[in-house]
Amino acid sequence: MSINEAVEILLVEDSEADAELTLRALKKHGLANKLVWVKDGAQAIDFLFPPGSQAGPDSPANLKLVLLDLRLPLVSGLEVLRHIKADPRTRTIPVVVLTSSTEDVDVKECYALGVNSYVSKPVSFDEFSKVVADLGLYWLLVNKVSSHRC
Repeated sequence: MSINEAVEILLVEDSEADAELTLRALKKHGLANKLVWVKDGAQAIDFLFPPGSQAGPDSPANLKLVLLDLRLPLVSGLEVLRHIKADPRTRTIPVVVLTSSTEDVDVKECYALGVNSYVSKPVSFDEFSKVVADLGLYWLLVNKVSSHRC
């Protein structure tokens, strides 16, 4: 089994501080053991669609959640979302946009592209930790997903 097959959460976040807060909140609830953090949109696309991969189920087999920032270097979060939801291998993976943007245009575009949830990052540490923990608990433990990708 490769590392990609063991990953359950892909965190796509360029802010080291926000990534650390996210990891800390998930670890507190035992949800960060199978998490990979990438720092830009290009790394996210390479992780999900390894260079040189052709048609077939090459995306991480156990991936249950993508936590995606919108404001990313190299490739935007919107473009990453567009790739995820356009490909049959990854279309059914839940994607939660976790961003500082409260722009209505961003919210509308994300939902038009098929995002599962759009959450604005709270400013305070305690609120941020609670939101991330609640997201992790819901999407990993409460939400039911098919064991087979379409």
